[in-house]
Order: sequence, then C-alpha cells, then structure tokens
Amino acid sequence: MGRKPTGRPTSFDIAYAAGVSQPTVSRALRGDRAVSAKTRERIQQIARDLNYTVDKNASSLRSQRSNTIALLFFEDPTPDESMINPFFLAMLGSITRACADRGLDLLISFQRMEDDWHVQYQDSHRADGLILLGYGDYTVYRKRLDQLEEQGTHFARWGSVSSDSSGVTVGTDNHAAGVLAGQHLAQSGRKAVAFLGHADEHYPEFAGRYAGLCESLRESGIEADRELQFDAITTEEAGHAAAEALLASGKAFDAIFAASDLIAIGAMRALAEAGRSVPGDVAVVGFDDIPAASLTTPPLTTVMQDIRGAGQALVETLIAQIEDRDLPPRKLPGKLIVRGSSAAF
Repeated sequence: MGRKPTGRPTSFDIAYAAGVSQPTVSRALRGDRAVSAKTRERIQQIARDLNYTVDKNASSLRSQRSNTIALLFFEDPTPDESMINPFFLAMLGSITRACADRGLDLLISFQRMEDDWHVQYQDSHRADGLILLGYGDYTVYRKRLDQLEEQGTHFARWGSVSSDSSGVTVGTDNHAAGVLAGQHLAQSGRKAVAFLGHADEHYPEFAGRYAGLCESLRESGIEADRELQFDAITTEEAGHAAAEALLASGKAFDAIFAASDLIAIGAMRALAEAGRSVPGDVAVVGFDDIPAASLTTPPLTTVMQDIRGAGQALVETLIAQIEDRDLPPRKLPGKLIVRGSSAAF
C-alpha cells in the first residue's frame, strides 16, 4: 500500500487510495495487461478523480529496465542440502543460456511462502521480472500467484498449462505424455498399471499425467483401477512409501507409472526389498529423465521433458510480458525414453 496523500497528487497517492503498490499504479496507467482489467480501471478512475498528471521525466526514469531476471526456486525436500529438485537444477543451464543469448543478467534465489517476492525483486528494481520453478501444493501456491498477478508483477512459471493458470505458464503436455507411458506399458503386455503420485488439484501436473495414462489404457482395452493410485510427492522417500503401501494393499499389479523419476527410483528400491524383480515382475516408468534415471539397475524408462526448450520458452514469455507483447501459455511435448525397467514379457 502507498503513503498517505500530501500536496500535489502523485502515483504514491493513487497507490494509497487503491490499496496497491506504486509500481502497480505505474503499470496500470500505461495500460500494462499484466495488471488485471478491474484493477487498471479502478486505478485510472482514481487518477482522474485526483486530477493526476504524469511526470514525464520521472516516468522515463522509472521505466528504465535493469536487464536482470530473477529465477526463484521453490524449496523441495532433498537428500542433500541443495533443497532443489534435480529436474529444476537441470533446467537452470538452459535458462542461463537463454538469458546470456539476450544479454540479460540472472539472479537466483529461493521462493519462500512468507516472503514478498515482488518487493525484493521487481518493485525494488533489482529485476524486471521473475521466473518461478516448483510450487508444492498448488492449491496453497495459487493464492500467492494471484497476489503477484494483482500487484502487476511480471512473472512466468513452469507448471501445468491450463486455462485457469495464474500468470504466463510454460510446461510439458502432461496429458499427452501420460498417454505415451500408458501406450508403452500396454504394448509391453502389462495389464494392471499402478500410478504413484498425487492425482488431484493439489498437484495438477501429476493429475494430467494420470489422466493421460487412464485414457491410453482404456483405448487399449484395459480398465484403469483407481485403487492402484497412491499419493506421493517428488522424493525418493515418498516413492518408497507409496510402493510399500501398494504392496501392502494386496492388489495385483504388473507395472508402475511414477509421476517423477525420484518417485520411481524410490519405488524400485521398495520392490527390490519385497523380492519383486524389475522388469520381470513389475515394469517401471518414471517422468523427467533426470541424470540418475540412466544409472539405476535396471536403467529407468522415463518420459523426458524438453529442458532446453523449457528454459528458452520461460525467458521468451517473461520478456514478452515485460515488453507488453502477447504470448500465450506454451505446452512442450514429452518424449518417451525406453530403457531396461520396462522390457516386454
């Protein structure tokens, strides 16, 4: 919120009256579509009521860009102290290259739910916009994204691309990728496929992968069994626990599609401990193609996400926002990488 009005009306006075930040007022007055239409109209009306006129010299100074982007990682539980999902670590290289190609500097930090990201970066002119990687439970995270959007913060995020996504979102076509995994398992002769990973609005990327799996199984004449779906977040420990729960359920299964490679690696460890062979007893397919996927025993079949394309698309969509150009959310195709963990019977 801005300061109380004093003397000749300023953009800070408008911010105070509208209950928004001063940078949001500046963006709204120049018609920036990153600010919602409702907020723009309210701010413009307040400006008219106050007889506000733009100080062209100050406006020119404020409009100067820092030519810096802030990349914010969401903290994830990891076995080491990095607190960064290895998939996003792999994406860091492509984002760095995309920034370098455009002469942009890159700031790197963590997202913490209690922090005011826009104050620390864009509103303080440390960065022109934010790239957000990771989010945990989306139903909780969505509130912060809506807040950033309302405040006019430029941001692009990696996640589930849908019509109700907050901000500009780049992500893999998770549904189509789930179809690829299901087709592969059905063609390998598997009849009872379990899914390890959340499959609801809390983790929409996982839900898309599960929906694609179910669709492809039905098209292959296999009924998807909801009782073979077990929740798991993206850690080896969660994958191990979900596979143990699957084994304890007594349900028959001959394949596992894990929502991430880390979940799949944890599940393979639980299967080995239970005396189930991979792929003899159970075929396993992961998702992401992190470096560790090719080092498991047997090597893990997985869906590879387009890391290089992701970094380029995130930077391009953020720059388009900053420059007030239209660029719709983008879905990137996944590619099935077949390895030893899912050999046919």
